[in-house]
Amino acid sequence: MISIILPALNEERYLPALLEDIKKQSFKDYEVLVADANSKDRTRQIAKTYGCRIVKGGMPAVGRNNGAKAAKGNILLFLDADVHIGNDFLKNATEEFAKRKLDVAGFRLRASGNNIIDRLFFTVFNFWTLSTQFFYPNAAGAGIMCKRELHKKVNGFDETIKLSEDMDFAKRCGKIGKFRILRKPELYVAMRRFERDGRFKVALKLVLSAFHRLFLGEIRSDVFKYELKYRK
Repeated sequence: MISIILPALNEERYLPALLEDIKKQSFKDYEVLVADANSKDRTRQIAKTYGCRIVKGGMPAVGRNNGAKAAKGNILLFLDADVHIGNDFLKNATEEFAKRKLDVAGFRLRASGNNIIDRLFFTVFNFWTLSTQFFYPNAAGAGIMCKRELHKKVNGFDETIKLSEDMDFAKRCGKIGKFRILRKPELYVAMRRFERDGRFKVALKLVLSAFHRLFLGEIRSDVFKYELKYRK
């Protein structure tokens, strides 16, 4: 069984679309856990309507860890609540994960919509994650697949990290398990943070955070002013 874990805060606009995508999957051996960070909208009601289990959320690392603790599956799939997946996403991901004998994996990301700058950003991002996967694992929290036993072995996501806790998780998992970027399944990511804060500003923040991690270590202060909240 795959346990799909979705951290969420006020996701009534995006969550139904993802849950519909999951409902249409050709692969059916899954459960869905929504780690709700005290949403003030209809997030919890929507999750219940789709038969999801609800666990206590918080910042993404907290939500993912709480979901993992409650999960029944041997494989954990962490997804952001605003991504889209094709009908064979779970089938393709589980088959490739098993065939390549992986312990943890990231995904190639695509931008939702037709903005050429967004597409270019993810082209660069995918090139970076593919190029570094053999010696410096990187994976975006939008989509990470991991064996539950490995998640437990590394003590899950580091809840003290303010930004790029997903990258840190992939790096630590990759030290004791086999990490790769999956070739076939793709995730389509909403560009709301880019639209809210400005594409150049977000891209610059991500580049600077990568250099910070490389030369100064993980980001445990709020130097990059990370915010979980989005406009509805």
